[in-house]
Amino acid sequence: MAITRWDPFREVVALQNRFNTLFRDLNEGEGTLTTASFIPAVDVYEDEKKVVLKLEVPGIEEKDLDVSVENHTLTVKGERKFEKKEKEENFHRIERRYGSFYRAFTLPSTVDTENVAASYNAGVLKLELQKKPEAQPKQIKVNVNQTLAA
Repeated sequence: MAITRWDPFREVVALQNRFNTLFRDLNEGEGTLTTASFIPAVDVYEDEKKVVLKLEVPGIEEKDLDVSVENHTLTVKGERKFEKKEKEENFHRIERRYGSFYRAFTLPSTVDTENVAASYNAGVLKLELQKKPEAQPKQIKVNVNQTLAA
C-alpha cells in the first residue's frame, strides 16, 4: 500500500480549473453568435439486417442537409441558419446554436454502402444502412436422426 500525502488544496485547484475552462468557453462563444458550429446528438444502433443512425437536427430544412458515403465513411453535413428578421430582434438570451456542422462515421465492412435510406421527420434525420447478405445471420436447421433401440 502506497502512502499518499494529503493536499487540502488539490480539489480546490481542480475545481478552479474547471470553472476557468467553463468561463473561457463561454467568453469564446461571444461575438460568434451566427457562426458558432454545433454538433447534433446521434443515436447509433444495429440489428441483424441494418445499422441505423438518428441525428437530432431540429430547425434545419432538408435542402440544408447533405448525406454521403465514400470509402466506408458516412458523412452528414448541414447548416442551421440564423434568420435575418431574428437578427433585428432585441434578444435577451440565445442558447440555440447556429451555423454549420459536420459528422463523419466509419462504417463496418459488413454494411452495404450501396443500400442506404434516409428520412427526415420532426427534426430527426434517420439513416438506415442495410448489411450485406453474407453478414446477416443465417438460420440453419439441424435434422436429428432418431435410431430405434433394439
